[in-house]
Amino acid sequence: MSSFRYTHAIVCRIPESYKTNAVGISAPVDLAMARKQHETYVATLREIGLDVIELPADENHPDCVFVEDVAVVCNGSALLTRPGHHSRKKEVEYMRSILQNELELPLIEISDERATLDGGDVLFTGKEFFVGLSGRTNQAGACALASAFPEFPCTPIKIENSLHLKSLLTMAGPDVICVGSSSEAKDILKRIEREATFRYQTLTVPDNIAANVVFANGYLLHRSADEYPDSAKVFEEKLSHWTLKPLCSSEMEKANGALTCQSILIRKTRHLKNIM
Repeated sequence: MSSFRYTHAIVCRIPESYKTNAVGISAPVDLAMARKQHETYVATLREIGLDVIELPADENHPDCVFVEDVAVVCNGSALLTRPGHHSRKKEVEYMRSILQNELELPLIEISDERATLDGGDVLFTGKEFFVGLSGRTNQAGACALASAFPEFPCTPIKIENSLHLKSLLTMAGPDVICVGSSSEAKDILKRIEREATFRYQTLTVPDNIAANVVFANGYLLHRSADEYPDSAKVFEEKLSHWTLKPLCSSEMEKANGALTCQSILIRKTRHLKNIM
């Protein structure tokens, strides 16, 4: 389970501009509720043992709360992405300084200007990567990820109708893929199983959005029974051996946001310094 042990998380507060200018807003946003839900999310990250770095809201970037898309951190190194939506490209600059100066992580840049890569399309199983080829991530972006972390197999998976790969499936434990029950989600799971270097168990939930979970430090953050009762019941019945942390995220969902979108999880090795 060491692949899912983390020490730090990066999150970003929600700007006023999120309410009206976030990409893909599908319904009126209750900004006060959005902030309350996000505060609970951040508090939960702290409860499960993470040192949380909270970035201030950036009014120039309405989607800044969705930090997952701008960096992929693995094996102690950080790959700065090239977000697929033009409005989000400058978010990477601020993230660069945080990863480099605050966390002192080695940075990897994408040199191919043709590449686009959103972190929401990157699924790391602990053993290998799957990269969604979506409206936000292209083949050059997938190749950049593979080059950044050559120690892991990396398989591209075409996404037809969803925003990101992790809109349909995520990891719900070591070797456990949590997947929605839609035909698209099932089809993508079959392709992953066919292409995978390793074998995985699967957990199917009725709602695609509820398949987006955060597994970290032996805890499972998932959508609450208040929002998705049928999916929450599956978690309670099938994954009771983990400590479950139900969360509400309705206001993030209105901008195609999910639980993994709201944080970058990092395992930072603590080196002991020699005192001379």
